[in-house]
Amino acid sequence: MENKRLGKYYLLSAAGILAASAYPLYMGVRVVSDMIRTGTVLQEDYPKYIIPYTPISLALIVGVWLMPLLLKYIKKGSQALASAVSIVIFLTAELLLESKVIVTSTVETTLESWQMYMCVVWLPTAEQETIRQSPVEILMGNYNPAFKLHFYVISILLILAALNCFYGFAHVIQGNEHKRNKVLTLQAVALGSFLALCVLACFTAFFRDGALRVSLITTILMAVFFVLFGVTAGIYTASFLTEKGPQIFIWIPSIVASLMTTLMYIGEMILLNGYLYRFGGGFFFRGLWRAAMPYPDIIFETVGPAPVDFMIILVSGLICGEILKLWGGRRDS
Repeated sequence: MENKRLGKYYLLSAAGILAASAYPLYMGVRVVSDMIRTGTVLQEDYPKYIIPYTPISLALIVGVWLMPLLLKYIKKGSQALASAVSIVIFLTAELLLESKVIVTSTVETTLESWQMYMCVVWLPTAEQETIRQSPVEILMGNYNPAFKLHFYVISILLILAALNCFYGFAHVIQGNEHKRNKVLTLQAVALGSFLALCVLACFTAFFRDGALRVSLITTILMAVFFVLFGVTAGIYTASFLTEKGPQIFIWIPSIVASLMTTLMYIGEMILLNGYLYRFGGGFFFRGLWRAAMPYPDIIFETVGPAPVDFMIILVSGLICGEILKLWGGRRDS
């Protein structure tokens, strides 16, 4: 009976990840075919965010499809090996697409440089042709590979959290890890919520318009995005601590959640040369350090995190801790 349940789980998982990856795979095939035919991808034909979602999809398909083999022969180390293999596949596909794909608008540029612009500001095609230079574009300057720090961290977290769910529930079906059942369910909910925000960001960039001072709706969405990122990482950590005492089970993931949210802020500051998007005026929203060399046409004289940013970092850890305390019981009832 257990083997039959496990077999059905394998088939559903393999089919499910393939179905969920259909559009990212289609985007990848479309871009690669354009490159083979013409050597470039026209701006109007470029499907948004082929990176990172096509490489993520490839990585997860391999990781999930390897599951029966790894669980049979590697057993406890199966998830770790699948995660390592998937991350290598992701990085390989990502770097190949970034370096080989050329996007053509008014000039030709590699996909990594094009993606950098797309990550920072989303503008309709007509506006892209008419707007000369926004404050954000001035701050970005030339392409800096370090801007991809948080870009890669987000992608790797999505891969790790997804594989944690697939392999974790497989172990539960095998009868080995029932204590992880609740926290794995929390992981699935957190992952689904965070992924939904990632997809929304793909198509809206959270409604940023090229200015460093953002709207209320952008403020809320960005804050929720940062918090959910930390909570997803924290719950991932908690899923491996179910055998530990309640203090370790709650406090370590909470600290991880805040640290990962901090890492997101570091990535944003690298991208924007020390600046951050501002949610408002006044002390609570003002960066704590004065800018050494203010840029032209930029109204902000301070850089670095503001008190509101530290509050978001703290809230990320607190929410993670409360979720684990209320719903992440170390033992199923």
